[in-house]
Amino acid sequence: MHGEYFRSVTAEYALKARLGTGTSCVVSSAGIDAKAQTMHEWVLARLREKGTDPTSHVQRQLTEELVATADFIIAMGRNHQAYIREEYGQDVPLFNQICLGHDKPILDLHEAIPDWETDTERARAYVCSVIDTIWATAPALLSRLR
Repeated sequence: MHGEYFRSVTAEYALKARLGTGTSCVVSSAGIDAKAQTMHEWVLARLREKGTDPTSHVQRQLTEELVATADFIIAMGRNHQAYIREEYGQDVPLFNQICLGHDKPILDLHEAIPDWETDTERARAYVCSVIDTIWATAPALLSRLR
């Protein structure tokens, strides 16, 4: 399981759920190291519990074109911020900075729990807590963007 395939995807679907249909706002996610993979069952299950179905989601690699056409870019982790600054010359805020006013990254699974593959219960609990936190704080993002 790759962390980049649950944090930004969760934010994307949380924002889309809050915006509803009929909005002109386009919300999407892209990874700095996107790999072809299926969404982990923990993520699918938790997002379905939230009332969304991400089974058709396709991972995308962040590209110069995506950066150039985006009105606003948000990073989940410091490595995302550094990558976007180095590759595209843009300083971008962290999700937690925008939503909570905290200069604190949302840690990738392997950053939070280095032995996650041998401690799957703790890993699953972490992934679910991150999804819950992102889902709960997404409305703050919308209110700051409007």
